Amino acid sequence: MNVPGSPAETRRQMLVKVAWMLLWMLYLAYPAGDLLNGGHSPAGRVFGWACLAVFVGSYVLLVVFRSMAGMRPRACRVIVGTMIVLAVVASFALGGAFLTFFIYASVCLAIITPARYALRALAGMGVLTTAIGLVIHAGTDNIATFALSAFLSGVAMTGLQRLVATMQELREARAAVAHLAASEERLRLARDLHDLLGHSLSLITLKSELAGRFMDAGKDEAARAQVADIEQVARQSLIDVREAVTGFRRPTLPVELAAARTALAAAQVRLEASPELVDAWPGLANEEAGALAWALREAVTNIVRHGEGATVCTVTADTAWVESGERYAVLEIADDGRGPGKSQPGNGLSGLEERLALVGGRLTAGQGERGKGFRLRAEVPLREVSATTPEASKSA
Repeated sequence: MNVPGSPAETRRQMLVKVAWMLLWMLYLAYPAGDLLNGGHSPAGRVFGWACLAVFVGSYVLLVVFRSMAGMRPRACRVIVGTMIVLAVVASFALGGAFLTFFIYASVCLAIITPARYALRALAGMGVLTTAIGLVIHAGTDNIATFALSAFLSGVAMTGLQRLVATMQELREARAAVAHLAASEERLRLARDLHDLLGHSLSLITLKSELAGRFMDAGKDEAARAQVADIEQVARQSLIDVREAVTGFRRPTLPVELAAARTALAAAQVRLEASPELVDAWPGLANEEAGALAWALREAVTNIVRHGEGATVCTVTADTAWVESGERYAVLEIADDGRGPGKSQPGNGLSGLEERLALVGGRLTAGQGERGKGFRLRAEVPLREVSATTPEASKSA
């Protein structure tokens, strides 16, 4: 299935979308029944079935054009205009049963009309439906029913169009935020590497020049001392670079939560997580926070791959105390699928357990509450991050 409001990417998606739209055509049973039992002449029945077929074909064609990547606004306007003309002609020729066409025409009009003009266009359709009904003497009840249904159906479709547009904007905003976050992280890494290597390489250059001068002057011991310093600075620079790259690769809860939302949505699973979850433990150290992020990634991966029948994934954050008086940050992920059954834990859970053990944490995984679904509970010690800043350490 494709995302609502996005173009169909495959023929299967197009067929599914058309099939869903055709379900709404069941309301055309009213004019179809009138053709079967309304006492029309043979020529009238042939004309009525032809109008009905062309009307349904126009409706399907509009759905197809709207679902294509390269939408054709002019063709869509021609199709909707044809549907309105068919509604007027069929109502005059065959009676009030065909006022049903105006409901579908209003919905299609709401689809192609800009939001700022939609209400006026739909009010015009309501007036046109009322006028046609009065001319053909369709009856007060029928006129009120069809005119009001045409107007309200169009208004509902206008609201749906705005909702779809808002969803598209949110998806674009989420993609932009992810791109900006990645760019910011790259800038941070570049800045850290510049700060780390700039000073070290400058120092290595100076000491290399000194070592060369001492060697030219025959001061071998002083030259050896400079070479030893160069080796020490180079080793420390390598350690600093490794630490910087490790911090760059370490997952974080906000990033993993956004990735989980996208992955679960693709698997048709709804994620239920409080927006405050990412700030649940402001004093959590980087290593412990990274371990919890790994736990969230592994749990979501298991749900996507093995969570048969799962429709909801719940992520909760809490704080727990143990007997020793130590405080733990607790992250729990649960789904409502069929559960793990009798299968043994895989390599992913074993690796996650090792990651948590490295920071003094614990992992609990198994069936959820009441034996339904799968539950993963990760706990890490809640150690406060040192408040010493880099500037303070430099001044010290």
